[in-house]
Order: sequence, then C-alpha cells, then structure tokens
Amino acid sequence: MKKISFPLLLVSGLVFGQAFTKQDTLKGSNTKFRNFWDVKKYELSVEPDFKQKSIKGNNTISFEITKDISNPVFQIDLQQPMKAGKIECSFPVKKTAKQEGDFIFIASDKNFKKGEKYTIDITYSGNPVIAKNAPWDGGWVFTEDKNGNPWMSVADEGIGASVWLPVKDLWSDEPDNGVVMKIITPIDLTGVGNGRLIDKKSENGKNIFTWEVKNPINAYSIIPNIGKYVNFKDSYSGEKGKLDLDYWVIDYNLEKAKKQFQQVKPMLKAFEYWFGPYPFYEDSYKLVDAPYLGMEHQSSVAYGNGYKNGYLGSDLSETGVGLNWDYIIIHESGHEWFANNITAKDQADMWVHEGFTMYSEVLFTENFMDKKSADIYAIGIRNNISNDIPIIGKYGVRNEGSGDMYPKGANMIHTIRQVINNDEKFRQILRGLNKDFYHQTITTDQIEKYISERSGIDFSSVFNQYLRTIKIPVLEYSQNGEELKYRYVNGIKNLMLPVRLGDQTITPKENWQTLKLKNNTPVEWNKNYYIQYKKIQ
Repeated sequence: MKKISFPLLLVSGLVFGQAFTKQDTLKGSNTKFRNFWDVKKYELSVEPDFKQKSIKGNNTISFEITKDISNPVFQIDLQQPMKAGKIECSFPVKKTAKQEGDFIFIASDKNFKKGEKYTIDITYSGNPVIAKNAPWDGGWVFTEDKNGNPWMSVADEGIGASVWLPVKDLWSDEPDNGVVMKIITPIDLTGVGNGRLIDKKSENGKNIFTWEVKNPINAYSIIPNIGKYVNFKDSYSGEKGKLDLDYWVIDYNLEKAKKQFQQVKPMLKAFEYWFGPYPFYEDSYKLVDAPYLGMEHQSSVAYGNGYKNGYLGSDLSETGVGLNWDYIIIHESGHEWFANNITAKDQADMWVHEGFTMYSEVLFTENFMDKKSADIYAIGIRNNISNDIPIIGKYGVRNEGSGDMYPKGANMIHTIRQVINNDEKFRQILRGLNKDFYHQTITTDQIEKYISERSGIDFSSVFNQYLRTIKIPVLEYSQNGEELKYRYVNGIKNLMLPVRLGDQTITPKENWQTLKLKNNTPVEWNKNYYIQYKKIQ
C-alpha cells in the first residue's frame, strides 16, 4: 500500500476494539476508484492444480461508465498471494498496470462519457489462501473424497471472491448480465459451476466445462467445484412454470442424494408460497456436493450436511423440531431469496441475508409441519443468541455484525409478525420485498422503511432495539386480582412494541400502566415475542 501514490479518501476507526485500516476501506467502500463504473459481465476461466494447490486462469470484466469523468483510476481486487499477469484494457492507459498488495490500480489516459462500455482482461495465477475452516474461515479447499480422488472448491463470502479471482469485489456491484465460467479439469474429473452447463469438450487431455449464469450474481457466489461428480435431474412445477432441478454429487453419494434431495420440492413449495417465485428460473436450481458444510452459492447451492436431517444430525433449536428436515437444504436454499435475489450492499447489513433466511426455516417448518412446531422452533433458536455486539456492523470496511444476525434477526422478524397480527399481510410483505427489490442490492434502511410502510406500523424503534443495541426489552408486571400493572425496562427510549394479551393489545412504556382484566386468572404471556417477562411484587 505504501507504493500507491493515489490520494485515498479513507479513515481508520475502532468498533468494539477492532481497528480498521485504509486497506479495509479500499475493500469495503465504493471509493473514487469504483464509483464511476458498473460491472456488466464476467467471462472467466479457472484451472486448479491439485498437487501444487494452485490455480490459474483469466477474467474479462465488461463494464459501463456511469458518469462523465476524466482520466480516472480503476481498482480491481486480487488478494495476495495471487498474482495478476497480463492486463489488457480496451481503453488507453498511462502506464502498465501493476498489482499493489491486494489491489490492481489501472490509471486510464482518457476522458470517459456516461454510457460508454469497455473491458479489462486479466490473467491470474498462484497459490490462493487455503481455507482453515470453510466456509467460515474462507479460501480454497484442496482435499480428497473417501476414495482418494481430488476434490476442490472455494468458499469466500467473508474473505471475498478476490481471494482467488480478479474482480470488483464489492457487494453493491453485481454483474448485471451474469457470468460465463470455464472450469478446466483433469480428464477424469468434472467441473461444476453456477447456472447451466452450456458446453463440454476435451482438449489436450483435459476437460473444459462451460457454465453460464444469465442473472445478476454476487461475486462470492461464483464458485467452481471439481471432483468425481455424477449428475441426476428432476423438475418442479412452480409459480413461473417448469423449474429445472440439477443435482451433482460425488459418485458414491448418488443413492443417498436421490433420497435426501426429495426435500427440495417441499422446500420450493414453501418458499414460493412465502417469498414468491424462485428468483433464478433461467439458471435452474442446483445442489452440489461440497467439501465443507454448505453455502448459498446462487443457482449452485453447496451441500455438505452428510445426508442427515438437522444440522449435521443435531437440532439448533434443541426442541427436536429441527430434526424433521435437512438444515443445509432448507437454510442455504432460503438464501436464494435473501442474499442472492435481495443482496445487502454492505457486509454491515448482512443480517438481511441471515435473519430472513434463518426465519425461512421457521416458515418452512410451518408449511411442512404446522404452526405450533414452527413457533416452538423459533423460540428454541433463541438459546443461540449471545447479545455480545449489535447485529449491524461498521459500514465501508467489510465488517459483519454479531453472529446473532441469525437467531436474533429471525426472532426480531418473528416478533414483527406478531405485531402485524395478520399472516396474509405478513406474507405479502415478504413476497413484496422479493418482487420490488428483485435482483437488487439494498440497505437496511430500505428494508426497514418497506416493512413499516407496507404494514402500516412504524417499526423504526423495534429495528433500533434489536439491530443496533444488545438490550432485550423486559416487560415487568404485577397482578393483583383483576388489576395488571406493566412497563418496559431495558428498552430504548420511546420503544413502540405492542404485545397481545389474550384478545387485547397493550403497548408498554417506560412508566407503569394499569389494565383492568376480565378476571383474576394469572396472565399468560405470548412467548412468540422476543422479550423477557418478569413478574415483580
């Protein structure tokens, strides 16, 4: 970074003891090196070498200029120790572009006009970061299946797609016209990518598999899988017609997969009911055996749950409900709507991906089993909430908030559903989100305003309570015969979170309020609200 002479409009900061650097801001912000061009398509190739644990290939980045600008500098991301080779641009440059740390800066020698289209073609090679614990601690995976055959893939949501591929590694800029990916493998292995297989050929003792994605796709979803794969297919009659189902599994898993993957159709039925049509009919739905637990790679969901129900055979809710279905099939497929269809512009808003998707488990349970079981599951996953730091992270530095974005985010949504108290309206809000933000990148602010406007209820204080603090409201109460006194403590100021009590609705405030009950029977509170109830004398 010290060699870069371009002025950087960056700051460092501290969030909960974590220091951020100029590099973090370069990776996570829409800086002046990024904010004038929009990626339209990636056309790439990748060839892994199992013995050397290396990869090589090229990426042609097609883009459009979004505003008039003079002699700008382009930033392409490629993390060390990966190296860029030949760089060719369809526009004049001042000097040969060079890689500086995790970035390639290309100084143009031209004035650009809005709407002009160009390309940057980059070859790359090297030994990429090896994942220490995929998919959480990301990078490439070079391993063997149980028969000793090479098995290779990558998981890079957190660390970024630039851990191996030269891209514009910014969540807010997806290639609008999709991706074409060539995966080059040894002759006895198969390469599986996103979207549809449009070509397969053999040259010089190698296989070349060409996959195409027609829809916008987040860069961390662009994933090659290489192994001893076999394929079987099916189809689903969905809201937009015939949806092709494509399954690629390691050869010895074929019979287990044919049985376990029968859960896909009930999953699609439930999610299309709640969220609207599967967002990528053009690219098909795909499950692929992966050498790690799983990931939501668009139209190529990574599966590594051992062909067991639950989460590797256990139930995250500790209620038994989660053992009735395969966690990875349900959760990672739910991301096709929340993460892949609707994508957060910034990692700080990652709760939009994980909160809604963990709640998709609740909604699937409701359709697959019953509402009582769904409520039990939603309440059960609260045991995983730590309330350590807020759910929303620091913007502009690729910083995620608390892991509570999963269970706490889901329970916030469950609480909002109780307040709306109209499941059809709630369903239309979820479907509306996926329709009105179809194939878009969004912010938390957009989601908050949408839910409040469509529900007719101001949920701003509820979002502030659960997303931006670690405090959980406590409803203190005392009952004396038919007189009930109640108030909120541990809530933010002016928290507006009404609670149903039987056929009545109360809105606790910071001061004590009194309600005359219909009888002196001890009150029974609704546990579906993510609040704590405390009886006092």
